[in-house]
Amino acid sequence: MGHISVIGSCNMDLTVEADRRPQAGETVMGKRLVVSPGGKGANQAVAAARLGEEVYMIGCVGDDPYGSFMLKALKDSHVKTDYVSVLEGVNTGTAHIILAEGDNSIIVIKGANEKVTRDVVDKAFDVIRTSDLVMLQHEIPMDTIGYIIDRCYEEKVPVMLNPAPYMDIPEDWIEKVTYITPNEHEAALMFKGMDRDEILKSHAGKVIMTVGKDGVLYGEKEEVVHVPGFSVSVVDTTGAGDTFNGAFAAGRCEGLSVKEAIRFANAAAALSVGKLGAQGGMPWRKDVEDMLSCKK
Repeated sequence: MGHISVIGSCNMDLTVEADRRPQAGETVMGKRLVVSPGGKGANQAVAAARLGEEVYMIGCVGDDPYGSFMLKALKDSHVKTDYVSVLEGVNTGTAHIILAEGDNSIIVIKGANEKVTRDVVDKAFDVIRTSDLVMLQHEIPMDTIGYIIDRCYEEKVPVMLNPAPYMDIPEDWIEKVTYITPNEHEAALMFKGMDRDEILKSHAGKVIMTVGKDGVLYGEKEEVVHVPGFSVSVVDTTGAGDTFNGAFAAGRCEGLSVKEAIRFANAAAALSVGKLGAQGGMPWRKDVEDMLSCKK
């Protein structure tokens, strides 16, 4: 069995739950505050590891209580933290989340994530080059992401890029990565002037487009394939996309077809929204298998 390397962000999520969002200049009373581990990189690593994959997290945290909390949370979910650097005098990244009216709004402070440099990558490259899949997101410096994509392309290491939060990327990144997993809004920004079907057909098997509760779309043999989502009660959507990415990566690394891996990932993402917190609801392997066996 091989392994997955996730190179990305480690944040602490500070989630405030309220009945509604405040308007500019307004104060509203919240229901509760939840402090929990997050960050798109760490979330995706946890999602894949809980589903049985061997996962290495590569990133940075600060030498503060949040950094210690993050390392413990990763280890508790069986993520290997050998290549998570603890930086002296730097704050761990944070995400400030308002959960209200059935959805979330998020402000991210990069903190130590801004220090995930080429040097951090080089120190971990022996484990990166032997990966079954490398997972990337947009919460570390774009220069570092480009460096990883170029090196992995040269070494023929498969890469999955989740282009969130959205930033414009060089066109050659699209050609060099194995999978890109945008939501519909991100795909429209990335492939300007193309409609949904054109995007999927022209990048068949590469672009895996999430469309919220409706599921996922991808291109195959000049057709657009729709893999429906699962209908569930929603508590918190934070981390659902990261759960999907981690589970899709796990499925593909285990040899599932693209369609099978998407269905597996849809089930994991559906389970994840049933609890508060990005990692709080992320399912373990048996949970997903039980859901899939019930939905046959």
